[in-house]
Amino acid sequence: MSAKLPASLAKNPRLSQWLRFRPDGVVEVRSGKVEIGQGILTALAQIVAAELDVALERVAMIPAITGTSPDEGVTSGSLSTQDSGTALRFACAEARALCLAEAARRLGVAAESLEVVDGEIRAAGGARTTYWEIGDAALRDREATASVAPKPGSRLVGRSVPRTDLPDKVLGHARYLHDLELPAMLHGRVLRPPSPGATLASLDEAGARAVAGVVAVVLDGSFVGVVAEREEQASAALERLRSAARWSQPATLPDEGTLGEWLRAARRETALVAERKAEGAATPKRTVRASFTKPFLAHASIGPSCAVAQWSDGGLHVWSHTQGVYNLRADLAIVFAMAAERIVVEHVQGAGCYGHNGADDVALDAALLARAVDARPVRVQWSREDELSWSPFGPAMAIDLEADLDERGEVLAWRGAHWSNGHTMRPGRAKNPTLLAASHLAKPFERPVSVNPPFAGGGGAERNSVPGYDFPRLRVECHRVLDMPLRASAHRSLGAFANVFAIESLVDDIARSRGEDPVAWRLRHVSDPRARAVIESVARRSSWGTAAAREGFGRGIGWARYKGFGAYCAVVAEVELTHEVRVKRLVIAVDVGLAVNPDGVANQVEGGAIQATSWALKEAVRFDRTRITSGAWESYPILRFSEVPRVDVEVIQREAEPSVGAGEAAQGPTGAAIANAVRDAIGIRIRDLPITAERIAAATLAEEAQPA
Repeated sequence: MSAKLPASLAKNPRLSQWLRFRPDGVVEVRSGKVEIGQGILTALAQIVAAELDVALERVAMIPAITGTSPDEGVTSGSLSTQDSGTALRFACAEARALCLAEAARRLGVAAESLEVVDGEIRAAGGARTTYWEIGDAALRDREATASVAPKPGSRLVGRSVPRTDLPDKVLGHARYLHDLELPAMLHGRVLRPPSPGATLASLDEAGARAVAGVVAVVLDGSFVGVVAEREEQASAALERLRSAARWSQPATLPDEGTLGEWLRAARRETALVAERKAEGAATPKRTVRASFTKPFLAHASIGPSCAVAQWSDGGLHVWSHTQGVYNLRADLAIVFAMAAERIVVEHVQGAGCYGHNGADDVALDAALLARAVDARPVRVQWSREDELSWSPFGPAMAIDLEADLDERGEVLAWRGAHWSNGHTMRPGRAKNPTLLAASHLAKPFERPVSVNPPFAGGGGAERNSVPGYDFPRLRVECHRVLDMPLRASAHRSLGAFANVFAIESLVDDIARSRGEDPVAWRLRHVSDPRARAVIESVARRSSWGTAAAREGFGRGIGWARYKGFGAYCAVVAEVELTHEVRVKRLVIAVDVGLAVNPDGVANQVEGGAIQATSWALKEAVRFDRTRITSGAWESYPILRFSEVPRVDVEVIQREAEPSVGAGEAAQGPTGAAIANAVRDAIGIRIRDLPITAERIAAATLAEEAQPA
């Protein structure tokens, strides 16, 4: 009896859409997932090589492109290994069986007697053939049936191999979209409104048109752009457009200083996330309450978003570092009122963002500008200010937590209320396009309000809002804020970063109020053995409880199971406080089930932890009542290389468990561990992110002002 097809394979069942055996001895593999710096193409290549019994060097991973690659939605949510990896395991297992059956027919032997050695199919008597000779015939017009079980294990899966995408990047070879050069390519720039609510009142185009090399000035409502032969010409013309434009700028933004209060008072829809009841529960002796906030966060990719677009014969070709080629194609089809099949979106690697940044938006910019020239490709690259001011932001959040305690300080009940805009507004999921320029056109599309993914799939604002502790009673509510003055969408780990920070901060305080070691308290309230294992691992590797107390030094722990059903991760942070907070060391344990490439998992976890350190200590989108004011590195600081902590990652290998993603598991535990380490160092809890010297000073003054 056949197993159930994995979801990605069921949606794209044609085997030849996933892989092809080339005559030159290469297995050409197409996945719908894309490389954004997470090393996924290497891990998927390992899976393919293992199932087919070929050398890893024979596997060529083809970038995703609409029309030929399988449609696997968006590369997000730490789902690539879980979804695409599983689909490829089944597809390759079945392809191998079909090739063996075809070889057996040709060689006149039983399929069971054949073996495969690096793509060569060998019979006991010396007869042989290869995948490259029979593969196309074996796979032609075949659809997956899940009738062949993947291998239980392999020497290629579960061990570290070098990343296939890194050599070119390290050596500076042309690998990124920003390096793409097409024949007769032009360069475009877009004049953004000065503020989110601004509309164009007037524009004198003459100065821009007079710049040498300018091919076209595009004006469509409040969308303004220029196309030129050279990049510096486009930039010069853009500055002339900027000085010649007049805008209407209403004050549409909330007060940054009272953002938490604004979120709690805004229009919203409320959903019950989880509820746990217990009969005959004891009467609480007291209730502890705490409120936490997280600001809007920018992706802040060091490489700004870029795209190339070309119109020809009534069709559109876009080169993009989008995370979903089919989703972007769907929104472009809406904007241009054309059949999706007449649009090709081809993925080319760009700066990683782990969330919904400006990659899709700049693709529409390029397409709009390219429409104004005759069949020539147009390259558009955003500026630093564009990237920091106009990419979708990670939503701000406000979180109120309560815990009922008995006379011994034990938790009887837990309550959580979480306020936030929705955490996704990706293309291809609504009747209106979500692309930035679509709302600036003369006939504008209404911008959708961001939504939360279903909680069963991990959720958005409510992601990791349910504590992973064995509390007898709990109730968690999520309030999706319907007012959206700033574009909000997916940002790495979605709501998990803020929610784990808040939960782990409060439970740390509860443990300390009992005079109990924070690690011991957690182990006493966690029954899941895999969760206990990551907590015990970081406690052991960090020598928890042995460090001598010294002024300005603190140590803290945080843990979570991502989404409640994904990877387990625990972090111990060590901090020093002088004139600022410096994270000196992070010790991390992670359990992703079967780690296909352990080194790749460690890379992902380390990168996520460093990014979370930057969020926890430095990052916040700044704005006044009219405009974004953090459009440069000076006003939107990120962690510098000199500030990166030492990171020690242990990957707990569980070969019998299904693989889950690693890319977003470390964010929440890292932010929580840093907050708890700061509390350990100064004895004061900081509940509003980022944890800056100014916030610590204000909290210290407030603490000193409290009556004795």
